[in-house]
Amino acid sequence: MPKIIENIKEQIIEEAKRQLFENGYSKTTIRSVATACGIGVGTMYNYFSSKDMLISSFMLEDWKNCTVQMKKLDTSKPLIFLEGIHDYLKVFIDKYSFLFNDKDAASVYSSVFTERHVQLRGVLAAIIMPVCTCKDYDDPEFLSRHIAESLLFWTLEDVPFDKQAGIFKILLSL
Repeated sequence: MPKIIENIKEQIIEEAKRQLFENGYSKTTIRSVATACGIGVGTMYNYFSSKDMLISSFMLEDWKNCTVQMKKLDTSKPLIFLEGIHDYLKVFIDKYSFLFNDKDAASVYSSVFTERHVQLRGVLAAIIMPVCTCKDYDDPEFLSRHIAESLLFWTLEDVPFDKQAGIFKILLSL
């Protein structure tokens, strides 16, 4: 009879996080996580089809938590709202910057980067949309995508929000 381990999926995720943050992408393997959790490699595959799916699962959870916080921001002051979006993005980016800069990880994720980038921009654009109702511009959907892309790019480049704010004032006619 197989052994039953309580909360094994959560244990796997926590161990993978620990290993990833302590040892990096290359040294975190399905085998090392399985061994640390006291389970067989085959059991790991019952929960995650690959190391990358395992890592993606907790990154996605962190991203969802980040967007939940972004959606709670007050949109009545657009520049302060966008600064809040920037700040949440920065926390997420800083947390995973080691992974974004890892050549081995980049080679694995390069095949899905464009698709995921479009999805990420779309999520941000939807959150930003409420402040894109300027009188002088008739395409708020494009404006929200443009601002989302700008925030993503410049925050990834570690440009402080105060350097980004001027263009947002112009774009939003503030």
